[in-house]
Amino acid sequence: ATMIQFREKTWTARRQVEVGRRLLAITRPAGVPLIINDRVDVALALDADGVHLGPDDLPVADARRIVGPEKIIGASAATAAEAVRAETDGADYVGVGSIFATTSKPDAGDAIGPEALSQIRAAISIPIVAVGGITHANAAEAIRAGAHGVAAISAVMGASDVREAARRLAKAIRAARE
Repeated sequence: ATMIQFREKTWTARRQVEVGRRLLAITRPAGVPLIINDRVDVALALDADGVHLGPDDLPVADARRIVGPEKIIGASAATAAEAVRAETDGADYVGVGSIFATTSKPDAGDAIGPEALSQIRAAISIPIVAVGGITHANAAEAIRAGAHGVAAISAVMGASDVREAARRLAKAIRAARE
């Protein structure tokens, strides 16, 4: 993994901080940034590397004022207009999707497809992380459509061999970049 997003929407802030500290003890020595989903307060309490904000979270511009210029801010986007707004407001990357149908996020909405990802790529200059239904079988399609990287939950965490699933995903991404 080149970045880890800690996403436990139903947990209390206290529980997120407790687990976040344990995650940082693993990610920091490995040089892998830890991004906290939704919670600027938890990200700051942990001195995490950044925060990822969805449409119902603190606006990117407000989060940027709070966390400063050094922290990573990611924002979710499903349209070019949302992605442009995120970039304008100070996001460092956008998570775009759902690209493919997903079962990990019941609230993800309909898949937008690689074509929409390409349109968003043309509208912004910051990196795109493709999200939603990403597997080793379709990750290359997302990369070729303009994503800098992919985020996967079920394809890795739902696998019987998590390590092998992560390797297969990374291999597919490397091949798409060649």
